[in-house]
Amino acid sequence: MIDLSLLLAAMLAQNLDQRGFIENQSLLYPQAAPNDSGRVVNATLLRWEAAYTITQWLKVSGALDARTDSHRQVERKFRLDADDRSVQRPAFSLRRISATLHKGSFTAEIGRQFIRWGKADILNPTDRFAPRDYLSSVVDSDFLGVSAARLTYEWRGDTIDLVWQPWFTPSRTPLINQRWTVVPPQAQGVTIADLGARYPGGSQYGARWNHIGAGYEYSLCFFDGFNNLPLFSLTFDPAKLAAGVQRYYPTLRLYGADAAVPLRWLTVKGEAAYFTSSTPDTDEYVLYVIQLERQVKEWSFVGGYAGEAVTHTAGNPLRFAPDRGYARSFVGRAGLTIDANRSLALEAAVRAAGSFVRVEYSQAFGQHWRATAALAWIRGDMTDFLGQYRRNSYASLAFRYSF
Repeated sequence: MIDLSLLLAAMLAQNLDQRGFIENQSLLYPQAAPNDSGRVVNATLLRWEAAYTITQWLKVSGALDARTDSHRQVERKFRLDADDRSVQRPAFSLRRISATLHKGSFTAEIGRQFIRWGKADILNPTDRFAPRDYLSSVVDSDFLGVSAARLTYEWRGDTIDLVWQPWFTPSRTPLINQRWTVVPPQAQGVTIADLGARYPGGSQYGARWNHIGAGYEYSLCFFDGFNNLPLFSLTFDPAKLAAGVQRYYPTLRLYGADAAVPLRWLTVKGEAAYFTSSTPDTDEYVLYVIQLERQVKEWSFVGGYAGEAVTHTAGNPLRFAPDRGYARSFVGRAGLTIDANRSLALEAAVRAAGSFVRVEYSQAFGQHWRATAALAWIRGDMTDFLGQYRRNSYASLAFRYSF
């Protein structure tokens, strides 16, 4: 009996891959914001990921997050969240839970997962199944998983990707009473309440075809569903000097394409998408990115332009749209791998009336520890998307223990 138990444990260990980390990050803001006097924010995250191979054609993957912070960006509730619809980050969340089936040229994944489309490195207009968490930073966000069924077919140089998402997952927006929500000067003195969100019903679906040729690669995609970035409806009571804002998510139909062409000295990449909607007060527009990429020994360079062309203006200025905010900008990124333990990175976005620069240094200590220090500098006019966050320049320091 004991031998059988040991054999079973050994078999399970051979088929189970697991890893995780615990990270503590501190952010220092030199300036206070009109709606947020806090200048020091501390956040702690514990993440555990596991994958169990049941057979050669079936694997189950999962990930759990547990977190807390000093700035009330994380809920103080003991519950396991699985849909990321809360205004604050959940203290405990099911980051991923999915089953992957692979047979021949077909791969299917069902459950909560991460789906990324597009080839550009700076801005991805076609990346519609990838909501983000902007709660603590608009310039440095993390991706959220979605509950979906995904079928991929690969044959020689062609890949067909079909996605069905029955449950809508929005991007998480900054809290109204914190610095990444910029209150206009004319609203100073007005009490603003968060009236929650109107989430759309119905499912989302999309398809993408990717082709790899001799010296080039391109793809075409289609998406029908909802924008994960919200518009806002506003109510105002002048007698009480009180306002309420509610998030709602317009319909979205998207047609997109991307391409990559490796040349002798560099790689040229492009990505574009046309956004159209049946929601009356929603703009219709094209977002596109053209970038050049080059690798020189330990250095990597990416630079290009993110643009926008509006084809129909609906007139609702109350929106949260970082993807459009980064448009009409020259954007770039440079990275240096100093050695096996140390790296340096710089990223920047420059617009006519705003700019953002971030420098990051990371160093590993042994097999388990890593420290990362960063400085972010934001400047510009209050009327500019980046410039409105000019009080949010920050320094950060993170320590991570991986296991």
